[in-house]
Amino acid sequence: MTDAPPLVLGIAGGSGSGKSTIARAILAALPAGAGLLIEQDHYYRSQAHLPFEERERVNYDHPDALEMPLLAQHVAALRAWEPIERPSYDFSRHDRCPDLTRVEPVPVIVVEGILVLADEVLRSLFDVKLFVDTDADIRLMRRIRRDLEHRGRTFGQVRKQYYESVRPMHMAFVEPSKRFADIIVPEGGENRVALELLVSHVRARIMR
Repeated sequence: MTDAPPLVLGIAGGSGSGKSTIARAILAALPAGAGLLIEQDHYYRSQAHLPFEERERVNYDHPDALEMPLLAQHVAALRAWEPIERPSYDFSRHDRCPDLTRVEPVPVIVVEGILVLADEVLRSLFDVKLFVDTDADIRLMRRIRRDLEHRGRTFGQVRKQYYESVRPMHMAFVEPSKRFADIIVPEGGENRVALELLVSHVRARIMR
């Protein structure tokens, strides 16, 4: 183990912008076991105290829905080469899963989520801050497909959530966080030139 802390990248952007595609591409280009992904979505607060009908009405796109201090605490621990016990979230039940996942520190840590650049404490832990900037219509279509295919939602639920919380919270919190980015990547994972530059930068950093 080196004395230098791991390289930590924060990747933000609107829902469906291509953050996960970029994160996976960076990690796939690294040697086996050299990188890991920490997803903001695992850190939604427990809603076990609410009936299911009320859980559906929670604004999950507002920063208050997330346990950001815990996420920042975990990133800080990984930077100090300490393992964490990471929570998980069940989107079909709108609640945290009971089991924790042990995560060991590695040389490259990618933290991905719509609000990871909006939180000052978390943002201060990133060596590289990225914002994925993709047109709203493309983001919306990707979100519809994801929620229908992987999160057990109906089209009516997706449409309601988009107009009531996703879009207004994007304008209030996600879009303003773009000013904190070191690098803005247009069109997400479709931007091959940006991906190649990012991968080259990460490889160079860990080879020092």
